[in-house]
Amino acid sequence: MTDPSTPQPAPQRRQVAVALRHDRGDAKLPRVVATGHGAVAEQILELAFATGVKVRTDADLAEILAAVDVESEIPIEAIAAVAEILAYVYRANGTIGDAGETTRPLP
Repeated sequence: MTDPSTPQPAPQRRQVAVALRHDRGDAKLPRVVATGHGAVAEQILELAFATGVKVRTDADLAEILAAVDVESEIPIEAIAAVAEILAYVYRANGTIGDAGETTRPLP
């Protein structure tokens, strides 16, 4: 029998991965292009790492986006979080400076 006063470990979430696509200069919202849990999530991450795609960890956002149909635009509730991620990716790629200015021409 377990002692109820003993702290129990938090249940672990199943790994989830979501791939987004947003073409610079496109006025449309980013689209979900792949989602997966468990082994499929691992494959999505392996492919991202192998091809140099920037990966950001945000379990809560991933769970929200995993519920979106593939090839659908992100939901309005996720816009702020996804915009922050895109800014991070653009800065990491050297296409936008810290103040949001473009550091090289966007195609």
